[in-house]
Amino acid sequence: MSAYTLVLQAPALSNTDVAALAELSGASGVESRSANVARLANADPARRDAVAAHCDAAGVDAAFVPAGKRLSDYGLIVSDMDSTLITIECIDEIADMQGLKDQVAAITERSMQGELDFVASLIERVALLEGLPEEALGRVYAERLQLTPGATELLAACKANDVRFMLVSGGFTFFTEKLKAELGLDYAHANTLEVENGRLTGRVLGDIVDAAAKARLLRETRDALGLKPEQVIAIGDGANDLLMLAEAGLGVAYKAKPVVRKQADVAINHGGLDAVLGLFA
Repeated sequence: MSAYTLVLQAPALSNTDVAALAELSGASGVESRSANVARLANADPARRDAVAAHCDAAGVDAAFVPAGKRLSDYGLIVSDMDSTLITIECIDEIADMQGLKDQVAAITERSMQGELDFVASLIERVALLEGLPEEALGRVYAERLQLTPGATELLAACKANDVRFMLVSGGFTFFTEKLKAELGLDYAHANTLEVENGRLTGRVLGDIVDAAAKARLLRETRDALGLKPEQVIAIGDGANDLLMLAEAGLGVAYKAKPVVRKQADVAINHGGLDAVLGLFA
């Protein structure tokens, strides 16, 4: 039976919470401790629900990870873009340029919760953008797009440990390609908005990057790199990411919808993306 470490992370991790969670998890002791991270040795994953209940109330992120795992044990991280690597939903901000943010954002939310078919909902939302000048996309990138806290640290650690980083998004290539160039990402995949005479037509070109496509792109890239499934980390927040997370050796739900948190291996609800680094020794 594999040994597990319970990793606790919070902006200010109290000794009271560490002690309580050590008892709840059946851990044999504190392996290491800093101001915002504690590693509890030989924790029992069967006690996950009790640990999660305490952590939800205390504002602590908890993850059961195989003992001794390091970031360098992985070769590929696959991440969603909107509300994961970046703080916004690009399509909602584009729609705001049309005065339709509330309408589009409501559809986006239902899609991410898994209540709507992703492909149908994307087609519906993109259709509402018809006639918008292409320059509006540049305004969203320049004025509204921000990296998620901790993203810079995560990407730097990937480069230092020779871990490839792939952005795979149900959003748009206008944004993924700019991020790929700016951040030095290894791969990026997304949907292409059709533009005619400088304006959006309200259509998407080619096949849509949906949940199945995200999982397929993960597998294809993993296999091309000669990696095993357990050498891949996937990070996402919406129902469209579930198949991708299931394909990875470690599926991380980042500030995700309940349906995603429930099915992921690890849920980060309070920290930044650098909390992924805290999972490893």
